[in-house]
Amino acid sequence: MYAPPLIQILLFSLLYSGSAMSGLVKSETEDFIDWWQHTVFYQIYPRSFKDSNGDGIGDLQGITSKLPYLAETGITAAWLSPIFQSPMVDFGYDISDYKQIQPEYGTMQDFEELIDTAYGLGIKIVLDFVPNHSSDQHEWFKKSAAKEPGFEDFYVWQDGILQENGTRLPPNNWQSVFYGSAWEWHEARQQFYLHQFTKEQPDLNFRNPKVVQAMDDVILFWLNKGVAGFRIDAVNHLFEDESLRDEPLSGKTQDPLSYDYSKHIYTKDLPEVLEMIQHWRRLLDDFSSKHPERPTRIMMTEAYAGISKLADYYEDHDGVRGSHLPFNFHFITDVKGDADARDFVYNVEKWLIYMPRGHAANWVMGNHDNPRVASRFGASSVDAMNMLLLTLPGVAVTYNGEELGMEDYRDISWQDTVDPPARNVGKKLYKEVSRDPERTPFQWSNEVNAGFSTAPKTWLPVHPNYPELNLEAQKAANKSHYSVYKDLIELRHSAIMRLGRFNIEPISRSVFAFKRSYPNFETIITIINVSDREQLVDLSEFVNRPKKLVVEVSGVDSKYEEGDRIPVDEASKLNLPPGGGIVLSERSSAVMSQQRRNLVKQLIQSANVVLVGLLVYNLWRHKWTKVNFNQHQF
Repeated sequence: MYAPPLIQILLFSLLYSGSAMSGLVKSETEDFIDWWQHTVFYQIYPRSFKDSNGDGIGDLQGITSKLPYLAETGITAAWLSPIFQSPMVDFGYDISDYKQIQPEYGTMQDFEELIDTAYGLGIKIVLDFVPNHSSDQHEWFKKSAAKEPGFEDFYVWQDGILQENGTRLPPNNWQSVFYGSAWEWHEARQQFYLHQFTKEQPDLNFRNPKVVQAMDDVILFWLNKGVAGFRIDAVNHLFEDESLRDEPLSGKTQDPLSYDYSKHIYTKDLPEVLEMIQHWRRLLDDFSSKHPERPTRIMMTEAYAGISKLADYYEDHDGVRGSHLPFNFHFITDVKGDADARDFVYNVEKWLIYMPRGHAANWVMGNHDNPRVASRFGASSVDAMNMLLLTLPGVAVTYNGEELGMEDYRDISWQDTVDPPARNVGKKLYKEVSRDPERTPFQWSNEVNAGFSTAPKTWLPVHPNYPELNLEAQKAANKSHYSVYKDLIELRHSAIMRLGRFNIEPISRSVFAFKRSYPNFETIITIINVSDREQLVDLSEFVNRPKKLVVEVSGVDSKYEEGDRIPVDEASKLNLPPGGGIVLSERSSAVMSQQRRNLVKQLIQSANVVLVGLLVYNLWRHKWTKVNFNQHQF
């Protein structure tokens, strides 16, 4: 078919354009993935996110005011750390009423406004659910301590061991995660109660059906408020050995009060945990089926457990499904700051090998309980670690502030330290265990208190580096950690990133690379340098004889910019700065993307319409008759 010269030029530009992302199809709906299977969950630590009333503590209205920021960034799901009524011994993980909002954070009306605003911006809200334990100020515990009918066995009570001299000892050698015995004597009831965390957090008894029903009611209450699901805290602690056997010693420490003193085979990962996860999955699926007009309600589970256990959380040997997303903490627990490329590759492949087919992988790079990415891997690695997190297949979990490269504030004084484990070990050792450094207020700007609060004193000190490291400054910069993060979120919209096959290899001890590929589309390649030295990377054996490589996303220290073309002959000497990374698209001369095919097809159809129109116009203009029409040559 003949096409006019202008059309030929347009066709040529479509086929051979080299601009970044030009060959990547972007679609929100044209695949089979449910909303949660490829999203980025943004964890908000409410106490440190944004203070709206000047009391030095973050709150719900503060979060609502910043939801447009999340939408602008490209975030479509936010997980809130606990917002329920609490004495705040463990900052919300000690709940005194599961159906009320902590007054410091606001009101139920504030929460409902947050939900409405979020959904208006296309953001789903997931709540932190803490079922293992309540606060000792909860009415359930008070009634249980008083042995009120129906509540006698709501918690785990035991008599302990009575010695000849009348001293009563705990029932066994179980330790608290937060140091010391896991048992506390209750004078009024004259029994010990179990607390795997602080003594103000008594463990609920999930062998009691009334406890299970009470927690089901809590879940349904918040589902009816419009939440999209729950992140379930400390789920593998739900059940303990009924015989209360002593746990075997680990040999790691001689301190009998340390949590590392024993192997926790009777207080963690018991078979009943999986049954409870599956019970909650049925509850969520039932709710979703009854409300098909709403998005699927999901469950994410927190458990620092073996990978076989976590794989079973997805789906057991009989195909019974449990957690939608058992959190994958391997980038926190198994990959340290001195890890080499092989460690990263091994931990990625390990998760994908153990994960049952048909499920969504997930990757957690940081959270409120562990040092920040910039402090674990180094500030120069922030962009590369976000590239890793956001270009791997499946779900990514970002802790607030990691998109800016916020750092731990390790010099918080003993007087300003509030974290329970840190206070428990004392002034000498508190810095080694404190979680306060990664929980400091979000750094919005270079204004007082980093724009977090107008209070004279915030609940935790703001990191002193906020005048230089803040969101406002990064938005104004030509290139920043935040702009790189936004570009990566945008890249995730492509069909390749949602559906593409995955392959990962160590290129050397310092560098690893992985690619995402999908039929009829260009391949996306991520290359990461985990060393503290500049690396010249040879990709010649990793790429498929492309026509060219095009830079999609590069870090702040990279010599490459988005849209740069890297000739094939330079693929053997790609330059990566220390801790740097880059994301490329592999353009093959033999492959035309489906997007371009569709555009070419549409252009040809349009050209046909134009040609017919020109023909009709000429017939009318020249007033051709049937005779002179036949005389013309076309």
